[in-house]
Amino acid sequence: MKARLEMQLHAVSVRRGESWALRGITWRLRPGERWALIGDNGAGKTQLLKLLSGDVWPTPDAAPGRRYRVGRRPVDLIDAKRRVAYIGAEQQDKYARYGWNLHVRDLVATGLHRTDLLLLPVTPRQAQRVSATLRACGLSRHACREFLSLSYGQKRLALLARALVQDPDWLLLDELYNGLDAQYRRRIDAVLYGAVRRGQSWVATAHRAGDVPRGTRCMLELAQGKVASLRRIRPSDLVQLAEQAGETAPRRRRASGAPVHGSAIEAAGRGRVTRSGAAVLLHLSQVDLYVEYRLVLRGLDWQLRRGEHWAVYGANGAGKSSFLKLLYGDLSPALGGVIERRGFPAGTPIAEWKRQIGYVSPELQSDYAADVSIMDLVASGRYSSIGLVDEPTALDRQAAQRWLKYFGLKSVAQRRPRELSYGQLRRALIARAMAADARILLLDEPLTGLDPKQRGIMKRLLERLMQRVTVIVAVHHPEDLPRGMTHGLRLHNRRALPVDSYSAT
Repeated sequence: MKARLEMQLHAVSVRRGESWALRGITWRLRPGERWALIGDNGAGKTQLLKLLSGDVWPTPDAAPGRRYRVGRRPVDLIDAKRRVAYIGAEQQDKYARYGWNLHVRDLVATGLHRTDLLLLPVTPRQAQRVSATLRACGLSRHACREFLSLSYGQKRLALLARALVQDPDWLLLDELYNGLDAQYRRRIDAVLYGAVRRGQSWVATAHRAGDVPRGTRCMLELAQGKVASLRRIRPSDLVQLAEQAGETAPRRRRASGAPVHGSAIEAAGRGRVTRSGAAVLLHLSQVDLYVEYRLVLRGLDWQLRRGEHWAVYGANGAGKSSFLKLLYGDLSPALGGVIERRGFPAGTPIAEWKRQIGYVSPELQSDYAADVSIMDLVASGRYSSIGLVDEPTALDRQAAQRWLKYFGLKSVAQRRPRELSYGQLRRALIARAMAADARILLLDEPLTGLDPKQRGIMKRLLERLMQRVTVIVAVHHPEDLPRGMTHGLRLHNRRALPVDSYSAT
């Protein structure tokens, strides 16, 4: 087996603007080790991964604090970077933001040269390597599909294949399991097991016990940019992570497409009673939904009444995000399907409907790379736009300030989106959704990527919002549901199956 890379950090610090992202990090990573990197949002986990990969430079100091070696031979940063592969959510978002819609085979091939786009022809030998990697990741039948047409889980697997085709010594996995159902988690577990057999190592960030890859042996915990603990993983560590996240079965993978457990929906719905005579806000009749000429949902017959709160669940690729986009108005039903919107007769411009609907998704968070203040970000919700074309009016600012205060964000109103922690930006986007006094709130995985503390804050805020607006939440994890949900909608095999919240199984 070939010699693999060893990485060492000694008293390394990283400064970002006026604050320290990392302080005094000392850490030795030996070949064959597999690490979990845990800590709250803003603790510095992503910065630490980028420091290891060479994409972030340590703050200058008198002694060199970052060293690499292969066996007994020291190697420079250029050589080390060729031996490390980073996979993170922002990498996946970048393809959507810039419209880089490569075929999956070509996207994986870019890993051979570590470029975002395919700049050189692929040789026959390289093509064989790409094909072998696609087979190992179970993506062969998707090789000719466009990347942006894939489901969330398929995209994550494609990016993992792009990293593996490089044959890296280290995989740096930034929240790799975020937004994935049990089936895709098992598939990634199997792919990573193959990496172990090849002698490859990893560092994986996680907030949940279920997001720690199988085979991980060591743990580093960060707190406010400093090493809080450094040790081998104990069973009690996973139990503690599970308890913090509210997980009921930390290491159990549910079967593909299995519905959210009934007791979880029941707990979320306790104390709420739906009035059958309440006004119908939305009515879908015989709706077929196609995305990129592919049938996603068939024969939708569904209605939403005032006072109802729905949990939407299903496997990756079942159509949860597409369903929310249909309700919002970004997607339209195929010919013959009908959507009735209360107070908006046929022919009303869809922009008028959108002004009363709040919508938050992981894709929306990736879109906000724009250089706007958080104040303007929230105010833009009044126009359903990404940023503002004109200066905000007095009413825009009044609405923005009201919701910034509600979500505890007044102190960061003049910052830029990339200057906020992941949890702060997610709260800002929900504040944006509410700035137009939305009467329906559509939330696509609103708690994904948040640490237990931030999830608790967000759930309490959502529970308060549910007293004034109708909420529809798409989730994978039942513990991410706020209390007060009244109904469940399971998407499976292109069908939408309403499930009573007190009898779901």
